[in-house]
This record gives sequence, structure tokens and C-alpha cells, in this order.
Amino acid sequence: MRFSNRPEGGDILGKVRIAIAGVGNCASSLIQGIEYYRKKSPKDLIGLMHWDIGGWRPFDIEVVCAFDIDRRKVGRDVSEAIFQPPNCTAVFQPKVPKTGARVAMGRMLDSIAPHMNQYDPRLAFVPARQKEATKKDVVGALRDSGAEILLNYLPAGSEEATRFYAGCALEAGVAFINNIPVFIASDPEWARRFERKGLPIIGDDVKSQLGATIIHRVLTHLFNLRGVKLERTYQLNTGGNTDFLNMLDRSRLKSKRISKTEAVQSQAGKRLNPENIHIGPSDWVAWQKDNKVCFLRMEGKLFGDVPMNLEMRLSVEDSPNSGGVVIDAIRCCKIALDRGIGGILHGPSAYFMKHPPRQYTDEEACGMTEAFINGAGSGQKAKGSSSVHPADPCS
Repeated sequence: MRFSNRPEGGDILGKVRIAIAGVGNCASSLIQGIEYYRKKSPKDLIGLMHWDIGGWRPFDIEVVCAFDIDRRKVGRDVSEAIFQPPNCTAVFQPKVPKTGARVAMGRMLDSIAPHMNQYDPRLAFVPARQKEATKKDVVGALRDSGAEILLNYLPAGSEEATRFYAGCALEAGVAFINNIPVFIASDPEWARRFERKGLPIIGDDVKSQLGATIIHRVLTHLFNLRGVKLERTYQLNTGGNTDFLNMLDRSRLKSKRISKTEAVQSQAGKRLNPENIHIGPSDWVAWQKDNKVCFLRMEGKLFGDVPMNLEMRLSVEDSPNSGGVVIDAIRCCKIALDRGIGGILHGPSAYFMKHPPRQYTDEEACGMTEAFINGAGSGQKAKGSSSVHPADPCS
């Protein structure tokens, strides 16, 4: 087990020291948010699920180490790198103080889709010319920086690169939050490796605060609760950021589609046949930038087998929509470190991620997460127990 020398809920002078792999739009929103909420108070809880988690507030998070492969970011302070192209997310906190952490050259492996070099450099990745980092380099940087948690923000489809960074986290002795649809926490062997090292892991594939998949899940669960038979559904998403451009290569979508589809299937009373459910990125529209638009349709039958259908359009800024979730995942990981808890954090993984090791309803996952925050182990639901209580914020 790994223990922090800082008491749980400790002093306000402490910091949660994070490292980031992939300084893209989501990292930009998170880092902007850390500074944005520094000027706020518990009364200004807009955009946050929790102000305080185990004594840690949003602005107690500090970036101490970062990796990327784009030449416009490598070598810059993280506070500057987050505003470099091809990042295109909303700038809601234009002034971010220097972090003292310079973006180091990372490891490419499969993190860049080959077709990306055919597009305007303002919209796509431009690989740096520096020598790629070795495992020894990354592990050394994590250790030297004092990082406690490594966040994986690589592009979807980065299977080899994600496993590389997860392995580096294990060797460096840092916790891991896997925000992308590559299966690490939900892979029993990887989960055992983190448990054996006494290191917490949260994953896989971060949910948005209020995004297409979370709404699709909730509506699917509602159909089931109200006795409506869901017969077929689709969720079509368009966007203009590098994530959508990257996913024009359909070979990079296998894990993404599994993750999003399973997130919805798990809420249905009866699983839909594969041909009756379609969920996933549909196209890249450059002018949308970080705006993501979802077109959702659900068809079913009501009382007396009478048909019905529901159509919905959702428009959100994609990256800030994940920031409000990751800022809680980081602090849950930190209190696990403070308490000496290693392995999968079941409650936070189920609540914050689309493809956790085990799926629950969002109400159950919320209750498990609140129980974890309040001191109940990894937040795993006890067999036969109810996760939500009348006093719970989740009920």
C-alpha cells in the first residue's frame, strides 16, 4: 500500500500534483478551470459537482509534468501550450499563471492517425522533431516532478501509446486516470497490476458533465423504469476539433464505439440487437471547432403497443464538458492515495467513466461515489445493498 504523509483532508497549503499525457483541448479546459475557480467560493458552485473532496478544492490541483508530441507545444510552459493550435476550445480563463512545468516530448506510437498530415496544420497535429521519449525518460520525469497522478488525454485510438503511459505510471509509482476509450481499468490484468502496486486507477473513457451519452443513458433507463419498450436508437455526433478529425479513420473507433454503446446498453431492460443501436462519432465539421452537436433518436412502444419516438438535439462545448468530471476524478484519486487505497476505484469509475469495470445506473454510481468520498473503501457497492439514501445528493 502507498500512503501519503499528508493527513486526509489536510492543510490548505498542500497540492494535488498531476501529470498530463496529451495537452489538447480537454487538458486546456481542465487547466483553465483550475485557475478559474481560484477566484470563486463554495457559493459559486456553477459547473462543479463538488467544491470540496476530502479537503481538496478545485484550485488545489497543480500541473507539475506534461507530455505532448506537437512542435507548437513541446518546450513551452503548460500555461502557454494549452492555447496553441490545434487546440480550439473555448477560452473562459485567458490568464493562466506560469506553472513552471514545460511540456516534454512524449512517445508517438499510434497516437497520430496517418491521414492527419493531409490537413491544414492549424487544424491537425504537427509532430515535433525532437527525439521521442523512452520509458526511462517518462518514468524519470514523473518521479522528478513529484507527480502523484497521471491523466491520459491522448487521442482516441491510441491503444499502444495508452498502454505505454499506463506502464510508465506503474513503474513511477503514480495513480492513473484513463480518460480515453482504451481499456485499462476495465481490463482485469491491468487492474490487477495497479492493485498489486497499491496505486489507484479510475477509467475508462470519461463521461461528459452533461453530454450525449449521459443523456442517452438516463433516457434509456427512464424508458425501462416507465415500462416503455425501446426498440431502436441512434446517437450521431459531429464536431470540429482534432478528436473528430482523428476519428475520421474508422479503424481508431473500435474501442470508442464499444465504450459508448455499452454505456447505453447497460441501462436497457433488455439489450438491443446490434443492428438496432448505433452510437458514435459521425463526421468532422471544421467550423464547429470544439462545439459538439448530437442528434439523438429513440423509438419504442408504449401502453397497448402504441409506437412512439423521441428526437433530441444537444449542442455543447466538448472539452469544458469533461472538465467538470475530471476535476472530481483527480480529487477522488488523491484521497485514495491519502488513504492508502490501491486498484480500481469502483464508485468513481462507474460515475465518471463510460466504460468502467462494472456498469451501474448513474444514481447508483453517484451514491457509490459519495460513499467513497465519505470513507467507504473503493466505493464498491456491497452485494444486495442500496447505494442511494434519502440524505444522498444523488437521490
